[in-house]
Amino acid sequence: MTVSPRQSVSKPAAAPSLLLLIPAYNEAKRIGPTLRDYAEHFRKNYPGRWRILAVLNGCVDDTAEVVRRAAAEYPEIEMVDFPARIGKGGALIEGLKRGKDFDLIGYVDADGATPPEAFLDLVRRIDGADCVIGSRWLPGSVLHIPQPTHRRFFSRVFHLLVEILFRMGIKDTQCGAKVMRREAVERIHPALTIADMAFDINLLYSLKQAGFRIVEAPTEWTDQLGSTIKFGKASLAWFLSVLRLRLVYSPFYRWMAPLRPLEVWLYRKLGSPPPLSADRTRETICESCGERNASQSGSAKAELPEKGGNSPSAPGQ
Repeated sequence: MTVSPRQSVSKPAAAPSLLLLIPAYNEAKRIGPTLRDYAEHFRKNYPGRWRILAVLNGCVDDTAEVVRRAAAEYPEIEMVDFPARIGKGGALIEGLKRGKDFDLIGYVDADGATPPEAFLDLVRRIDGADCVIGSRWLPGSVLHIPQPTHRRFFSRVFHLLVEILFRMGIKDTQCGAKVMRREAVERIHPALTIADMAFDINLLYSLKQAGFRIVEAPTEWTDQLGSTIKFGKASLAWFLSVLRLRLVYSPFYRWMAPLRPLEVWLYRKLGSPPPLSADRTRETICESCGERNASQSGSAKAELPEKGGNSPSAPGQ
């Protein structure tokens, strides 16, 4: 093709930089293969700058050591470790803070239920959307091993409650594969307070309330053995969190301040982390300056590659 002097050839847009968060609670047996599979797949198939951040909360097994071994093989893997059990939601709230140098921020579960190619499919759908979420309940979804009947029943009951209370029109709020634009995350981050497994409702409703566009896409998913999710008390805590979130967006919540100590007591009695707005006693370490700052999480220990290395995905490069 001949190009005249007045014509210009536009360069293809660079792929957006991507931070993938993987929250983990006692995942020593499962997180290693997940980290390696994602890192290897990203190296081969994602042309943009990327980083994987494992966010550990309250782990008492060898999860941290497993992550360190994976990071030794793949410098793109980083870890931040919260000794206190801050919950999946608390871990993601903290992880989202660390995405300021990336265009996109996503997360998946540590068990590898969502394969890396399925997650990158969500990333490729981000054009025209602010958030893309995987769905196991849309036509075209591939479920290699479906959930057991009791978990599927609980999931559908939970979904019905969420739809009645929030009317978001989302088929699968709880699928552990989501990706968002950094601008959307920064806008809604102050509204994220739910620290348990109901965090996804908090995230999606905050995005909806702020006017961001959410796209739900069919995904590939495999139910994994060895889930750390326990029903019983945890289920009650999830329902409590959903009801509380509905109240937060009602005019009555301001009058419930005297009940906050009872709220914290009830969550702890159920063995779940209380909402962050009700318990702001935690600290994190600021990775960029190495100083301790008052924050909403347990004292965290960040393990990052040394600056100035040759990793193509180091933050700030």
